[in-house]
Amino acid sequence: MKTFFDAHNHLQDERFDGCRDRVLDEARQAGVRRMGVNGASAEDWPGVEQLARAHPDLVVPSVGWHPWYLHEQQPGWEAEFEGWLDRVPGVFVGEIGLDRWILEQSPAMRSRFAPALGLIEPTPFERQVEVFRFQWEVAVRRQLPVSIHCLQCWGVLLELLRGHAGLPPGFLLHSYGGPVELVRDFAKLGAYFSFPGYFLHERKARQREVFRHIPPDRLLVETDAPDQLPPACFVTYPLPGATDERPLNHPANLGSIQAGLAEVLGEDPETLGARVEANFERLFGASTGLR
Repeated sequence: MKTFFDAHNHLQDERFDGCRDRVLDEARQAGVRRMGVNGASAEDWPGVEQLARAHPDLVVPSVGWHPWYLHEQQPGWEAEFEGWLDRVPGVFVGEIGLDRWILEQSPAMRSRFAPALGLIEPTPFERQVEVFRFQWEVAVRRQLPVSIHCLQCWGVLLELLRGHAGLPPGFLLHSYGGPVELVRDFAKLGAYFSFPGYFLHERKARQREVFRHIPPDRLLVETDAPDQLPPACFVTYPLPGATDERPLNHPANLGSIQAGLAEVLGEDPETLGARVEANFERLFGASTGLR
């Protein structure tokens, strides 16, 4: 059986409640061997831990503060964050990041992505930078891989990483949507770049072109499930309850997404699969025990 490696998803998300065991079974049956499961705030870190302990052969756990959820932070969040890094076996840091896009959206648009975001003002960018720096510094000190979210601030992110005295053992720019001109600069710092199925939509031609220029040894594939649903022809595993207003992505769609990427790159799918596996193990191996 072909095997696949999901660089980034959110299997703990409440949208999987009621069907998570089925999703796990179907992902295994579809050949998904390992998956990076990312926490976005303290509220869902316990779910990440539970999955990591129940499925240590499959789940590579990660905890972090995503820029959309910084309004939930309480005094002492720094110590709490480090405590979870001590607690969760094989953990890495993520999903952390920076986001200027969310600052420009209306409450209605924000609530499409997370209902609570329609009720609050997004965290100012300066505060996002402060929280990102702290988490990045912890990852550097502990030498843990990092998964990064970035929207409409790629230049700022690059300068922040360049300005820090140290680097983690590697970091993932998940769903990389930045310009091709910055790929080499990020790669020099240790970046990996993951391709989501959402980029297979016809309107995402620019993003597909960028991925033709990703260094071969830094390329990964992700589902970002339950988000970033690919085009219908790549949805081999639909999820119950999904609608046009509430699209849901299944991690078992990873195989068809990777096949789509192989076509984009003009590569043999088997060759691409072997390379993605090697890249996944190189980035996450230290935390998963694969090395």
